[in-house]
Amino acid sequence: MTEIASEILIRRLADWGVDTVFGLPGDGINGIMEGLRRHSDRVRFVLVHHEEAAAFMAAAHAKATGRIGVCLATSGPGGIHLLNGLYDAKLDHQPVLAITGMQETSVLGTGYQQEVHLDRLYEDVAEYNLVVDNPAQLPGVVDIAIRTAYARRGVAHLCLPNDVQVAPADADPYQHVAPARPPATAPVYLPPPGAPRQEDLRAAAEVLNAARRPAILAGAGALHARAEVLAVAETLSAPVIKTLPGKAVIPDDSPYAVGGIGLLGTRPGEELVEDCDTLLMVGTNFPYTKHLPEPGTVRVVQIDADPARAGVRMPTEVPMIGDAKEGLAALLPLLRRNDDRAHLEKYQKAMAAWRENMAALENPERAPIAPQYLIGCVDRAASDDAILTCDSGTIATWAARHWTIRGDREFYLSGNLATMAPGLPYAIAAQLAHPDRQVIAFIGDGGFAMLMAEFLTAARLGLPITVVVNNNDSLGQILWEQMVLGYPEHGVRFGAPASDFSAWARSCGGYGRKVTDPAEVDEAVRQALAHPGPALVDVDVDPNEPPMPGKVARDQAVRFAEAFLKGQPHKAAIATTLFKDKISQLGR
Repeated sequence: MTEIASEILIRRLADWGVDTVFGLPGDGINGIMEGLRRHSDRVRFVLVHHEEAAAFMAAAHAKATGRIGVCLATSGPGGIHLLNGLYDAKLDHQPVLAITGMQETSVLGTGYQQEVHLDRLYEDVAEYNLVVDNPAQLPGVVDIAIRTAYARRGVAHLCLPNDVQVAPADADPYQHVAPARPPATAPVYLPPPGAPRQEDLRAAAEVLNAARRPAILAGAGALHARAEVLAVAETLSAPVIKTLPGKAVIPDDSPYAVGGIGLLGTRPGEELVEDCDTLLMVGTNFPYTKHLPEPGTVRVVQIDADPARAGVRMPTEVPMIGDAKEGLAALLPLLRRNDDRAHLEKYQKAMAAWRENMAALENPERAPIAPQYLIGCVDRAASDDAILTCDSGTIATWAARHWTIRGDREFYLSGNLATMAPGLPYAIAAQLAHPDRQVIAFIGDGGFAMLMAEFLTAARLGLPITVVVNNNDSLGQILWEQMVLGYPEHGVRFGAPASDFSAWARSCGGYGRKVTDPAEVDEAVRQALAHPGPALVDVDVDPNEPPMPGKVARDQAVRFAEAFLKGQPHKAAIATTLFKDKISQLGR
């Protein structure tokens, strides 16, 4: 059997350690599919129902393993569908390789069917972007694409026309006129040294040692540096704020943890930002600058792997360029121990009160079901090494505040793109990467409906993921955002007939249960987690539960009131829910 060019592509992926490709076949990639078939002993192909899900899975694979994720789509519409998931990878700085097809070279430029020049379409999303015109370019350009994705923490794209895919592997049809030969490279990537320069470390230590009220803001870039973050916090007596993508940096029950900041954050976190005199930013490019200290009011030290991101959000007195783990390890010996614990103890007390308030909202007697109670049941029933994937929306608020990082738990969501629908594809990719761990997707009804076909993907793969649908029959986050602008809600509630996604789960051969009674929630969640295959619990929660900020600003309260005065259609139900929340907290 004649070896084809696509085999070189697939073999090189395997040489890089790629064991899984997520995608959807089409006539624009039949040659690549044949390459996958011939080398299925080395690279597994995961068939999805929508290319967007394949790109989400590739991004999630990168997040959950640290290794490059790979997705595959056909020419034209298939490649277009990948884009949302690829932007998720780009904005969250995850290495992903997208492989697409294209019409054969002899008809390009003729307006042939599905002729979309994907290399042009991907110009913004991709760090490396190439149409492979000659089989002789392989495997060299595969090496370059993957190295670039790793080095620049982003998306690489290789587009193979149909005739190139099936050409003989040794084909080199053109005369060589340049003083060069086809690329001959190796499947090797060496990350740059991770320790910052010594003079920067000394300057950073000087600032931090002078701090009286220090704070640490840790992001996703510090997820692998838990021990080092905790050691620095202990040395400086510094409370630690975590961004949402960095929620798993340190445990939520750590004496240094004060939760997050921003609309999904905690009151102690917001107060710490206003109170601290020195801020150490570690592995974060937190975009919501309104929730950061006013420029000029604090001294800022930052460690980031990318020089372009140092000082982007705050005027940074000492930017250190390097890896969070290596950088903090090198910084620690230069730090002077701060034995004055008054500042830290102040926020420990504030967090104890905050945790009591959050626990009070997990009220099992509330009807309609409180979403806080639902995620609380998930939190209590899940294992200490569970992986929670989350969609965007109000559910991210509930997960941020009620999913407790303890042990080896992890937490993944679309951080900077904040797109809807990645929760289920993320869970599938995480379960494939970690088959021995419990994987839970906490998803809103709006996001689940977008890519619900992927539950069938999980069923066909026999994956024991647990999907928990927080069903408020609305686009909850948008509803509250409209009101915070001072506008009555409009166009955000789905209405009748009510959705029941448990029926879809059962039709796929999985476990499916609809829950409307708060007394059934805990049992339903535990049964779903115990199910040996894919399971789904669809829980009708209170649609009028507002995801209130940790600290409500005066202008937010004023505009919220304005929405009521202008004719908010569900103001009585919302007011009742807020009253129930307050009663629950006072009753503890």
